[in-house]
Amino acid sequence: MEPDARFRDLTVGEFVDRLASPAPVPGGGSAAAIAGSLGAALVAMVAALSDRPRYAAHAELHAEAADAGHALADRFLSLADEDAAAYAGYGSAMKLPRDTDEQAAERIAAIRAAALEASEVPYRTVEACRELAGLAEALAGRCNVNAASDLEVASLLAVAASHAAAANVSINLPSIGDPVLAAELNARTRTLVAEIDTLAAEARVTVHGGEAREPLPGRE
Repeated sequence: MEPDARFRDLTVGEFVDRLASPAPVPGGGSAAAIAGSLGAALVAMVAALSDRPRYAAHAELHAEAADAGHALADRFLSLADEDAAAYAGYGSAMKLPRDTDEQAAERIAAIRAAALEASEVPYRTVEACRELAGLAEALAGRCNVNAASDLEVASLLAVAASHAAAANVSINLPSIGDPVLAAELNARTRTLVAEIDTLAAEARVTVHGGEAREPLPGRE
């Protein structure tokens, strides 16, 4: 990828072609973030389609979800670029010379720093997925019934993106050189993924049940 290029500026076909190529980026982390952006866009769409008199009791929620969905979609797209940059940084660190003790030490330090970045970026993707899943669950039963299936897709994308991003977190943690920090970050990641799974399951149950829900507290 060119230094100043952004995945958001590619067509869908161009991104898929790059993903399918042997080039090191984009990879799974960027793909996870892109999947998250699609889910966030669906949340924004569902919120917009729910701006109807029939659903006026949830108007405040719809406005909030529309804004949050757009913001999250943008955030996910940025994370896709950040993930590619982090992977490139790790690859560069691995190629550093190690002919002398000093070079070897510098290389190890660079690898650890790059590995931490390569773990923290997908962790931020998992955090964004938690927000996405929360939005989808909140809208379930409080949105346009004709768009309920799109909301289910959004929740499924949150699950897929979070599990994919979590896999990238865990694979890089052993290289950061700090077992305590690695364990902490891994635990936080697993907690978020479990919350996302629960929220998505609840959203799907509500969607399939087809029953309307009361307004959220404070949004009546």
